[in-house]
Amino acid sequence: MGAGMRFEDLLVWKRSARLCSEVYRSFSQSRDFGFKDQITRSALSIASNIAEGYERDSDRDRLKFLSYAKGSCAEL
Repeated sequence: MGAGMRFEDLLVWKRSARLCSEVYRSFSQSRDFGFKDQITRSALSIASNIAEGYERDSDRDRLKFLSYAKGSCAEL
């Protein structure tokens, strides 16, 4: 990717990190622990996969992790 750019600078990563935080806050009082776990893990997975993909060396790997992030969006 661009020289000197970090995944933390990407708007999509910032938005996904905020979404994750909002999901954790929204479900903090939920007593449905299985559902809560699945929802919070899928939310965290979005930002994590964007970050991991951005740090990969090949376009193929980058696209694979962005596809994982998209799948986590659908799951959420």
